[in-house]
Amino acid sequence: MGELSPSAHLDKPFPPGRYPLIVVGSGPGGLQLSYSLSRLGIGHAVLSEDSAPGGMFRRWPVFQRMLSWTKPYTGLQRSSRAYERFDWNSLLADDERQRAVMPALMDGTSYFPSRPEMQRGLETFAERTDIKVRYDCRWESTSLTPSPSGGGQGGAQDFILGTSDGEYRAPIVVFAVGVAEPYRPPIPGLEQVPHYGDFQPVEHYKDRRVFIIGKQNSGFEIASGLLPWARQLILASPSPTKLSVNTHTLVGVRARYVQPYEDAALAGGVIILETTIEAVEAASSGYRVRTRNTEGRTLTMEVDDVIAATGFTCPLRDLPGLGVATFGQSRLPAQTPFWESATLPGIFFAGTITQGSAGLKKHGIPSNSGAVQGHRYNARVLAGHLAETRFGMRLPRPSLPAGELVAHLLSELSVGPELWHQRSYLARVVSLDRGQGITDEGVWPLAHFLDHGGADAVAITLESNGQGNPYPAVYLRKDGAVSEHLMEPNPLLDFRSGDYPRQMQAILEPVLAAAPAPA
Repeated sequence: MGELSPSAHLDKPFPPGRYPLIVVGSGPGGLQLSYSLSRLGIGHAVLSEDSAPGGMFRRWPVFQRMLSWTKPYTGLQRSSRAYERFDWNSLLADDERQRAVMPALMDGTSYFPSRPEMQRGLETFAERTDIKVRYDCRWESTSLTPSPSGGGQGGAQDFILGTSDGEYRAPIVVFAVGVAEPYRPPIPGLEQVPHYGDFQPVEHYKDRRVFIIGKQNSGFEIASGLLPWARQLILASPSPTKLSVNTHTLVGVRARYVQPYEDAALAGGVIILETTIEAVEAASSGYRVRTRNTEGRTLTMEVDDVIAATGFTCPLRDLPGLGVATFGQSRLPAQTPFWESATLPGIFFAGTITQGSAGLKKHGIPSNSGAVQGHRYNARVLAGHLAETRFGMRLPRPSLPAGELVAHLLSELSVGPELWHQRSYLARVVSLDRGQGITDEGVWPLAHFLDHGGADAVAITLESNGQGNPYPAVYLRKDGAVSEHLMEPNPLLDFRSGDYPRQMQAILEPVLAAAPAPA
């Protein structure tokens, strides 16, 4: 483990030592969490092995355009909360000057920002919000030790982080390190071919036959970029291709990458195969790829290039050995609804790793936590959760007159960005207590509301079933029992008028009858 000179320690924030909380990572997840913690007055250190803000957006996507949009013209003020529904790339802030950073940085040629624009957006946010990060500080190891007597928040043990700059200790560590470690399935010979992240300049693929292993967004992104260059493209994996335009969700290949799919359907220069890849072998002019389809038929192809678009894993280093359970191909850590390790208390996660907290997955549709527009809200909720459960704070909870409750809930369903971006995952919660009155509890993970129990309350969220527009879902807790109430979708995506007020009033009647009369 490397050591810095005393003067070098002074030139960088957060020298080695003990802190109440440590955040590892300076991508959008780490930046959003650090900002949210700072706004709550929670002291913490941020460490990053990168040299500047941005995380994976300093390198990817290969073809430079995001899949997430920032729409410049919406009829809404860009500083408004409602605008967040249309700006999927800016981080969240309270001050107007720090909000909606991205649209002003984009050149107007597309409402999908380029990779350099996304990088500048994160750098600008960090600069405007004065987020301090100890850059070029690589996390290398993790261990446990008893906490100093009477010291710190969060329990009786400290985590020790060995880094390239020295040793750090904290009772709470949040890892926001992304899902950015290339994954290669155990296919013989696959170790010799480039991964998505090793993609060469497009000129290299001119008039060549290219075999792409993987039919998710990264595979179709590469295929889209190579359409003008490659002689033939072959995309292969065992599973059929899903398109987001068919699932009506973000699950599946996004519309921007559908051109190769159409070329294959029209017998152009693209072939799409549902087949396992048995082996990749070096050949005199490139590679020989041996495949086997579901009927057991083998097919061997001679190609010039092979690219493994086979996904990524979490760079958790030694955390699994310390007790952090993981699951799936991406080695995502198993998490509670509030993004704490399910098996090692005190270890939390932020950013794209929070997709490991599965939520309800109604209709099989996962959370949007793998993308900035989803996990930025997770980070803000996590900061509030840590403030209350680990640092003894009580966050403000505004009271609501009973006569305004229906309009408040329908407004949140119509314009609340947390609900639009994290459907069936985050919920707006309102408690209804005869003694305390009606209180807006803020945004919670829906799974926590359903499992938590407690006083009478209502949680609202938007739900997608993959068949059309999203529709409101209302969960009513009365005398400890929870009932689910689904409302009809609206073709204009607004639930504040028509029959929706009457429907919501009828759903709430059992708890409103027991709540105090408005003052």
